Amino acid sequence: MLRNKSHLEDSGMMKNPIPSTPTPASTGMKHNWETMTEAIQNHIGSLNWNYRLSLREKAVAYVNSYGEFLEHHKIKATNRKGQQTCYTAAKFVIATGERPRYLGIQGDKEYCITSDDLFSLPYCPGKTLVVGASYVALECAGFLAGLGLDVTVMVRSVLLRGFDQEMAERVGSYMEQHGVKFLRKFIPMMVQQLEKGSPGKLKVVAKSTEGPETVEGVYNTVLLAIGRDSCTRKIGLEKIGVKINEKNGKIPVNDMEQTNVPYVYAIGDILEGKLELTPVAIQAGKLLARRLFGGRLEKCDYINVPTTVFTPLEYGCCGLSEEKAIDVYKKENLEIYHTLFWPLEWTVAGRDNNTCYAKIICNKLDNNLVIGFHILGPNAGEITQGFAAAMKCGLTKQLLDNTIGIHPTCGEIFTTLEITKSSGLDISQKGC
Repeated sequence: MLRNKSHLEDSGMMKNPIPSTPTPASTGMKHNWETMTEAIQNHIGSLNWNYRLSLREKAVAYVNSYGEFLEHHKIKATNRKGQQTCYTAAKFVIATGERPRYLGIQGDKEYCITSDDLFSLPYCPGKTLVVGASYVALECAGFLAGLGLDVTVMVRSVLLRGFDQEMAERVGSYMEQHGVKFLRKFIPMMVQQLEKGSPGKLKVVAKSTEGPETVEGVYNTVLLAIGRDSCTRKIGLEKIGVKINEKNGKIPVNDMEQTNVPYVYAIGDILEGKLELTPVAIQAGKLLARRLFGGRLEKCDYINVPTTVFTPLEYGCCGLSEEKAIDVYKKENLEIYHTLFWPLEWTVAGRDNNTCYAKIICNKLDNNLVIGFHILGPNAGEITQGFAAAMKCGLTKQLLDNTIGIHPTCGEIFTTLEITKSSGLDISQKGC
C-alpha cells in the first residue's frame, strides 16, 4: 500500500499528467513522515487488537511471555516482569519466526536500523543507504525513493537471490532509471557517527568483494536488510532433542510440519527449505490445526507458491525461475515464451515503452505444462494471484492460447504469447 502511494506520486502519470490534473508539486502537497508513521502504528495496533479479540472469541488463551522448553512436554514462560509460569501439553507448535540480521561490524547495532524499525522511526530518514539486495531491501529502497529521498542500495552479489535473475535485473534496471543508485559488489566494513540528530550523519566505509578497493559515503540513515535469523536457538530445543540446522537455525520437518520429535511441529519462516512468506505460514498453520484437531488430512502445498516483490514496478512470479527450471529439467526440454509489453495506462502519459516484461517457462516433455510464470509490470501481484490458481489446476500453453484475453489489460498478454527465447526474435512492442 505504501509502496503504491509513493509510486503514484513519482509515476509518469504525475510527471506527464493530463492537462489540469493536480500534482503534489502544483498543489503544494508535502509528504509528512510523522503523520504516516502514526497512521501505520495505529493500523498495526488495530490488527493486533483484532487478533487478540479473535483468540478470545475462540477461547484461546493468549500468554505474552518468552517460552523455553524445560523437558519433554513442559515449557517455562517468563513475562516482562520476570514472573515464570510452567505449562505442559501433549503437542507443541513452534512458530517463533525470525529477526533481522546485523553485519557484525563496528557501529552496526549502535547506528543502523533494520526494516523492522523503519516505520517506527520518529523522523524522516533522509539520505539513506540500504544494505542488501533481498526483496525487503529493494521494497524499502523503492518506497523511500518514491517519497523523493536520496537512496543508495549496496549489493554484495546479486539482486533478489533465489528469484529469476533475468527478472531481478529488470527490476534493478527500472529502479536505477528512476533514481535509485546501486553500489554493486561492495560490503560495509564500518559505520561511524559523524553528527547526532534526527536524522544525524553517518559515515560508511565499504570494501569491494572483488579486490582491494574501498569507498566511503555519508548518509543520514543506514538500513540493514541482509536477511533474518531464526529464533530457535534459545528456546530449549536441545533439551528435548529437536534437531535444527546449526548453520542457520532452521528446523527440518516432514510433509506434515512434524519435527524429528513426534509431538513437536513447526511452521513459518523457521522451516528448512521453505519459502519465508507470511501467507505460507498462515496456510500451513491453518491446515496443521485442522489435521491435529479437526480430523482433516490436507497438507500444505509448497509447490507453485505465488509471490510478488513490491518494488516500484511490481514483479510477480509463481513456480520455477528460469535457472531452476534449467537445472531440474535441462534447457533442451524447456520452451520459454516471452515478450515486452506496454500497459495502456502508460501510453497516454508517454511512459517507459518496452519496460514491462512477461514470460512463461514450459516443460515440453509434459504437454508444455507451465512450470514458471513471471511478470514485471503494474499490479503484477493481482495478475499473478489468478494465474497461480490456474497453475494449481495444471495450466498448459495450449490452455493459455485457448483463453480469450480481456482487452486492454496486462494479464491478457499471457493469452497471446508467441515468441520463444530459442527463436531469437525481437520482442519489442509498438502499441497496446
